[in-house]
Amino acid sequence: MQQVIIITGASSGFGKATAELLASKGHVVYGLCRRPMPAEGNIKYCQCDVRNREQIAAVVAEIIKEQGRVDVLVNNAGMGIGGALELATEEEIDLQMGTNFMGCVNMCQAVLPYMRKARKGKIINLSSIGGVMGLPYQGFYSASKFAIEGFSEALSAEVRGFGITVSMVEPGDFATGFTGSRKNSQATLDDPDYGPIFRRSLAIIEKEENGGLKPEVLARRIAKMVEQKHPPLRKVVSNLEQKLSVVIKRVLTGNQMVAVLRGYYKS
Repeated sequence: MQQVIIITGASSGFGKATAELLASKGHVVYGLCRRPMPAEGNIKYCQCDVRNREQIAAVVAEIIKEQGRVDVLVNNAGMGIGGALELATEEEIDLQMGTNFMGCVNMCQAVLPYMRKARKGKIINLSSIGGVMGLPYQGFYSASKFAIEGFSEALSAEVRGFGITVSMVEPGDFATGFTGSRKNSQATLDDPDYGPIFRRSLAIIEKEENGGLKPEVLARRIAKMVEQKHPPLRKVVSNLEQKLSVVIKRVLTGNQMVAVLRGYYKS
């Protein structure tokens, strides 16, 4: 059955791959992105910053006017800032949390009244393996994804009775434009203590990302969730090693897990 789907961050990476796959399956897809883009087949791109509630309200109202409903929301928009937590500026923190977490919250609050009225809908939020464990020198990225985890779990309990499902996808390392667009803290790079360690950790992070899975793998997982009547609350999508790290996190003590992360990222 054809569904009306909103995907944020649809201009590249996961968002674009997912929009293209779902459109190829005959769904009506609205891709939200910060820069203007021409329509492509069943994909209609809408310029919208997920941090701007007024823009979101206008776009969602227009979609409702055109389609009469929103069946699925995929909250994919996100970005990363690398650096030491101690040295992060207020602007960097606001940008990281505002885009990844509040962007997700803003979109959910915009579509939920329509889904609740229809007594049906699916919300799929992009979390991360970094939302399951705190990654060194990506601390506020992890914090934003941890926030999505708690928000999504609570939201699922609140709206399940209205016929609305909430799911999280937890990707591991993928080869997307995310690596190249990461903003790195200059204060951290310049710091005599943190700088050398950060550069060493960053080299490992970028190597793993550039050698990661293709975004189409994640797109297929999201498409399956769109089609499932009862999609899972959480789904890890990664290579076997990273899937095992999530399992290991559940059995190790906190200090043991920190030791593993320090060893892996050479921090």
